Amino acid sequence: MVNSINTNTSAAIGLQRLSSNRNSLETTQSHISSGKKINSPKDDAATLAIAQELLATFSGTEAVRDGLNRATATIDVALAAGQSSADLLVEMKGLAVQASQEGLDQTSRDALNSAFNALRDQIVSINDSAEFAGSNLIAAGAADQDILSDEDGNRITVKAQDFSTGGLGVGGLALDSAGNAATALSALDAAITDASGKLAELGSSGQRIETHNELLGIQNDTLRAGIGNLVDADMAAESAALQAGQIKESLAIVSLSIANAAPSNMLALFGG
Repeated sequence: MVNSINTNTSAAIGLQRLSSNRNSLETTQSHISSGKKINSPKDDAATLAIAQELLATFSGTEAVRDGLNRATATIDVALAAGQSSADLLVEMKGLAVQASQEGLDQTSRDALNSAFNALRDQIVSINDSAEFAGSNLIAAGAADQDILSDEDGNRITVKAQDFSTGGLGVGGLALDSAGNAATALSALDAAITDASGKLAELGSSGQRIETHNELLGIQNDTLRAGIGNLVDADMAAESAALQAGQIKESLAIVSLSIANAAPSNMLALFGG
């Protein structure tokens, strides 16, 4: 082996190893600081591209779920208001039964009619306030809502249900006479049946949307796990790699120091 002070092969090799160890250590530290084993296309372009596609699908589905959540809230408000209106119809029927009796004195009839009108006014008030985020599914003339169900543009239609006094057929009723009370009683029976059907329709739409939203949630949980498996760092493995890298770096520094000292040792050949 040639001993030379111009060319120190051992030092060059040691320097290469030290540089390699430091690059590896920097990569490990990057994984730990970001929590990801793939931080740029340079790390693994193909895997990162797959993860990005999955992330785009995840984001799109989350946006769809936001719309479904708003739709669920709108339906819940409509259901609560519709149920309250249906309960008021039952109370109105009770008053109509009392007012349909022959021989009822006018004072009592007027009191019943006043209470009847007050209940109907409550239905109007409830109907007007059954709004969420600008949408009211039970108002007179309300439009059906098409809710986005996936990122491909498919939709779920929620049909509007008219719970206004006109829509229920109780707008012009009165209890000011036995005949009118009998007419009101018949109309209220039909209105109660109609309200029950409308509530059932709203409830069915609400259940469908909730079920679909839950399914999308499960799908996104699976996507999140898949993305994590592709790009997330194994912190236990990275911790072990960090410690090993630090030890290797220290040993490489010692090795390089020894190699750099070799030319000085040649002085002994000349009695130095």
